[in-house]
Amino acid sequence: MIEGPFLVALVPGGIVLLLTWWLRKKDFPLFVRNVPGILTLLVAITLFYIGFVRIRGFEGGAYGILAFFLLLFSIVSFIIAKPQKHKLSCKYLGVKSSTIT
Repeated sequence: MIEGPFLVALVPGGIVLLLTWWLRKKDFPLFVRNVPGILTLLVAITLFYIGFVRIRGFEGGAYGILAFFLLLFSIVSFIIAKPQKHKLSCKYLGVKSSTIT
């Protein structure tokens, strides 16, 4: 029963993770990198609401499980998008690279 909603969430979740990784790789601002995770979170909340309030029953439970997996993908997206810790380079120290060993 869990395999269906998981497989349905795998495609948009994979797209969200790839988009977040690409935005981080291109060094976009933090807000832009968080947009895919925020949109996925809003979709998960909406799906949970539809499944719990509108549909109810076993069919609504499938929506809830789908929302749970999308929520997990959203959390991973936020982890990927967090600010990078830059390494200290010689350029920022103001010294030549030959003096640092």
